[in-house]
Amino acid sequence: MTVYRDVVSVMEVRSFAESDRAELRALSVRAGEGSPTASLWGHPESEQSIYLDPYMDLAPDTLFLAVRDGALVGYLTGCPDGTKLPGESELIDAAIRKHRLMRRPVARAFFARAMFDSAASALRRRPTAGEFHDGRWPAHLHINVAPEARGTGAADALMNRWLDHLRAAGSPGCHLQTLVENPRAVRFFARMGFTEHGAAPLVPGLRYEGRKVHQRTMVRAL
Repeated sequence: MTVYRDVVSVMEVRSFAESDRAELRALSVRAGEGSPTASLWGHPESEQSIYLDPYMDLAPDTLFLAVRDGALVGYLTGCPDGTKLPGESELIDAAIRKHRLMRRPVARAFFARAMFDSAASALRRRPTAGEFHDGRWPAHLHINVAPEARGTGAADALMNRWLDHLRAAGSPGCHLQTLVENPRAVRFFARMGFTEHGAAPLVPGLRYEGRKVHQRTMVRAL
């Protein structure tokens, strides 16, 4: 556990515990407020089954929490080797079936738009966003911080804890995927030593302020 102090409060970064599950679920709903990925298709439970539950269930030792004055204010999910977890496409397919997303108008509209975007890109011979696998940067992460904790050092503390963990594990490098249209996130990751890698393909189905968005892959050697 890493503890950071200032004159009015104490923030710690620690590993996930099973007792955190309910509070972490609640945090994940509001942590992305204002970002392009705050919600994908308007159904938090199914989105959590893709981007949060696998880490709680399969990689809890590499799920780190930022706690300030006793409350969760941020979290980082990660895996030293992304091939050890189910792929995003597999998880999305499972979520569609389990949560009957095609019966939900907002979700149905998202996936219909995603199919159209993918088909249009294929006709133009343009790539679309996808999973990233490269032995130079096998680890991956997702990080979210509550609005009230932005600018407090919570994100830095989570990232430093994660990078320390990877170094101790002997990992050669880490990658992440964010959005070109989220410049705040891109700047933060650059400050933490990540560099842009490859093209910035369209993310099918996703819109931010009515506009299409593009995937930005970033990597960091250790």
